Amino acid sequence: MLFRVPIEVLVLLLPVLLFALVFHEFSHAWVANKLGDPTARYSGRLTLNPMAHLDPFGSLMILFVGFGWAKPVPVDTRYLSNPRVDMMKIAFAGPAANLLLAFVGGTLIRTGIFGGSSITMMLILFTQINIMLAVFNMIPIPPLDGSQIFSGIMSRKNPELVYKLQMYGPQILLGLIMIGYFTNLSPIWMVMSPFVNFFLFLFAGL
Repeated sequence: MLFRVPIEVLVLLLPVLLFALVFHEFSHAWVANKLGDPTARYSGRLTLNPMAHLDPFGSLMILFVGFGWAKPVPVDTRYLSNPRVDMMKIAFAGPAANLLLAFVGGTLIRTGIFGGSSITMMLILFTQINIMLAVFNMIPIPPLDGSQIFSGIMSRKNPELVYKLQMYGPQILLGLIMIGYFTNLSPIWMVMSPFVNFFLFLFAGL
């Protein structure tokens, strides 16, 4: 899944981002396996080992450009009893897993047990990154998880719209990312920020 992070804080965020991405992809694989599709498990993706999930080029993009991706989890819909609904569940598993991690991080922040230490600062970053990853991936543009959910809802009502999004979505998404990267105006962040701020306040009181 694609993800963008400011390059100037990348060194501090890299371990957090790495775990968030890996847990995100693992959750897709776990739910797919629970729904009867063993493809991800047979492909070695039902693991928290980063090497099983990281895409070499996507990882280099994170390091040098500031956004990147992990390898998408393989899913074979022939194993699913209800492909349309089950694919929506599998897609939602990734963002839901990141929100779960953010909830855990936010709860630890609220307890105040670490005071104003560097651990608290890392917990804040951990919570922020997981919320951002969850919200970003819920945008209904391919190849993000939200597009699978949107397609599942709209495939019967407006299949032409779904087809066009699947066809042109990646170019649209890349264009929006580039606008935000090269200018001070990020259309994606304008959409994301209210949700990020809401969950950050809900989970951590920040």
